[in-house]
Amino acid sequence: MDLSTTVDPEPTPEATTLDSPGNGPADLVFLSGPVHTVDPARSRASAVAVRGDRIVAVGHDAEVRDLIGPATDVVDLRGKLLIPGFQDAHVHPVGGGLELAQCDLSAAETADAYRELIGRYAAAHPQAPWITGGGWSLEAFPGGMPTREFLDALVPDRPVFLVNRDHHGGWANSVALERAGLTSRTPDPADGRIERDADGRPTGMLQEGAMQLVADLIPQPSLAEQTAGLLRAQRLLHGYGVTAWQDAMLGRAPGMVDTIPAYVAARREGKLTARVTGALWWDRARGAEQIPELLEQRSVLTGGRLRATSVKIMQDGIAENHTAAMLTPYLTACGCASDNSGISFIDPEALRSYVTRLDAEGFQVHFHALGDRAVREALDAVEAARQANGRRDTRPHLAHLQVVHPDDIPRFRRLGATANIQALWAAHEPQMDELTIPFLGAQRAAWQYPFGDLLRSGATLAAGSDWPVSSPDPIAALHVAVNRRTPDDPPSTPAFLPEQRIDLGAALAAYTAGSAYANHLDDTGTIQPGKLADLVVLDRDPFDGPDEEIASTRVLQTFVGGRRVYAADNA
Repeated sequence: MDLSTTVDPEPTPEATTLDSPGNGPADLVFLSGPVHTVDPARSRASAVAVRGDRIVAVGHDAEVRDLIGPATDVVDLRGKLLIPGFQDAHVHPVGGGLELAQCDLSAAETADAYRELIGRYAAAHPQAPWITGGGWSLEAFPGGMPTREFLDALVPDRPVFLVNRDHHGGWANSVALERAGLTSRTPDPADGRIERDADGRPTGMLQEGAMQLVADLIPQPSLAEQTAGLLRAQRLLHGYGVTAWQDAMLGRAPGMVDTIPAYVAARREGKLTARVTGALWWDRARGAEQIPELLEQRSVLTGGRLRATSVKIMQDGIAENHTAAMLTPYLTACGCASDNSGISFIDPEALRSYVTRLDAEGFQVHFHALGDRAVREALDAVEAARQANGRRDTRPHLAHLQVVHPDDIPRFRRLGATANIQALWAAHEPQMDELTIPFLGAQRAAWQYPFGDLLRSGATLAAGSDWPVSSPDPIAALHVAVNRRTPDDPPSTPAFLPEQRIDLGAALAAYTAGSAYANHLDDTGTIQPGKLADLVVLDRDPFDGPDEEIASTRVLQTFVGGRRVYAADNA
């Protein structure tokens, strides 16, 4: 079969039903590998056969050729690498897809570039009642703090609200602040902070829960726009070889639209080609009274390729704005201890109770835990659930794990808590070197993104992108996990905590089998007979080249259940 741009028709809802492999010729065969199976018993093969939506044979070409019939599509890999589909264990596709159609700043890095992009977008959309979007970098502004005056000079007559790249802060102009009634007398919300000038007036930067003070006023996109955003994101993710994901915020969360209707519409229309596990949003302003609602949502939403079997609990913020929960206070600019150790959004005792209840109901809990105190509080909650309920197959996982106290590393394996890593962040960049390390201090800075320690301890690693916070490209993430440098860094650039590197095999396993485990998609993640044929063809075998060239690898084709959902133009 020629590697062309043709994409197989999207399956109807009925076609997503898993059929028995049956007998007879294969529908699809890959020959002349290599094939990297991520199966420890047989890590390499050269041929794979698919019948229906499942793999029926894995081996050498001679072992598979007998399954080729007159109607079999044959893909001659010609030395290109076949791998299991990537699975993103922490991503926000609806928000990411919507932002691509808004004022998208994610490709720029400087204040001057943002000035040009915002001005151009506002001029091109004169009828838009709000200018929304985001993706700007903290390091583009002194202290990571842009001001309302910057935006006022560009858009003085309409409200502007732009979330930053990590989506833990929002930037508003004066009109937006006035619409929200924010003044020097407005108190900070319990879960956020209004940045202020010397006179106490809001500067335009809103951290964490304070974003809602403006975001709640923004007109919500229509269902058609949300669904288009989801499908736009799905196309992008398939292009990066992603066949399944865990949406880390299913529902209405601070600064985000309610993502549920878009998924329901895409599933109803037979357009959801990816396999999706949804992490239902835990409203941190409420308590256990929301559990019956979550149970109802799980029952209603789970079906076809969508399963709402996880609950997302955001336990803290981020280190750059000092809202990540730390065991000891942040340092000040002069290197002295401050009086701020971040925010635990949920009281730790209450967290243990909630997680125990959710675990008893069969929910997986998906934690946002970035600071060392938040990581410990999340692990304590998992331990409380294990003690109360016994070992259940709920597979809790902790995402981000920027700072992990060494005492907590072995607890992941002991408790059966998966470490969900976002590898792209584990590199020297201005946000790390200027806004994080100086305020953590040398000891805590050395505890960041401890992938190697976690792997050596026996923890299960899953992987995700957190897109649109950072690129959804799994191959770029593999590059950083192995090199601890960004793909743009030359080999002479110092590696970030090089002792925490992991090898390419371990990194690839995290982004395939590890994430499949976290997603409860046990019939995916490896290339083995009987598993679903979620497969990706790469343009080369990155195991054969130097580690510094991993990021140059590209995806040529993506298959979900044996159906091609993406093919590159140059395939």
